[in-house]
Amino acid sequence: MRKILPPLILGLLLLGGWEAAVDVLAIPTYLLPGPVVIARTLVADWQTLAESWWITMSIALAALAAAVVLGVGLSVLFSASKWVERSFFPYAVILQVTPIVAIAPLIIVWVNDTSLSLLICAWIVAFFPILSNTTLGLNSADRNLVDLFKLYRAKWWQRMAFLKLPSAMPYFLAGLKISGGLSLIGAVVAEFVAGTGGQASGLAYRILESGYQLKIPRMFAALALISLSGILLFLALSLLSHLCLRRWHESEIREEN
Repeated sequence: MRKILPPLILGLLLLGGWEAAVDVLAIPTYLLPGPVVIARTLVADWQTLAESWWITMSIALAALAAAVVLGVGLSVLFSASKWVERSFFPYAVILQVTPIVAIAPLIIVWVNDTSLSLLICAWIVAFFPILSNTTLGLNSADRNLVDLFKLYRAKWWQRMAFLKLPSAMPYFLAGLKISGGLSLIGAVVAEFVAGTGGQASGLAYRILESGYQLKIPRMFAALALISLSGILLFLALSLLSHLCLRRWHESEIREEN
């Protein structure tokens, strides 16, 4: 309750102040709708928005899964060979610092499948935090324990499975929480760039469509869905991190105490 109540109370106060300001200043809904109008619009247009929400979330979750598989796999490869890490890691940095808005049109042109191009764009955004954090975690294993494993002639896979991967778990989970939000951002940005329309379109297109038609409450309803999805994704990944670390890692043990 100590974690939930303060942000919940603050959020309710902000929403109440927003609604009161809209009513007192008589701001028209086409400029700034209040939370009540947004909630009503969300209920009224739920079927259309829910379909678009699922399309956006499926792209984001698929990109996050691909980022986990490739990020962890490359991190293990980097840990096995410093030459491989020194050769490939700078290119991962280049991929991270290149704005997705700049390269998304090229990816959409090169890849003939729209869904696949959106997935690639979202994956590019979500990939680096997992790769970077997991690589740091694998390289941060206790050197004394590494020497002990070598002393007992443990094989490479045994050192990796029983020492390095458990040591890297907190780093990986921290990167996973970052990448969860970034995958959603990447999916939305890619949808904006692609401009895909029709029934099988994500929330980004619904925002553009609402703006063109001056349906501002519907635009805010789509934005609220994106924000709530990001919050729920972060909470789910935070819960996963807590369940994985609560019995042995210092951060979770101190937090519980």
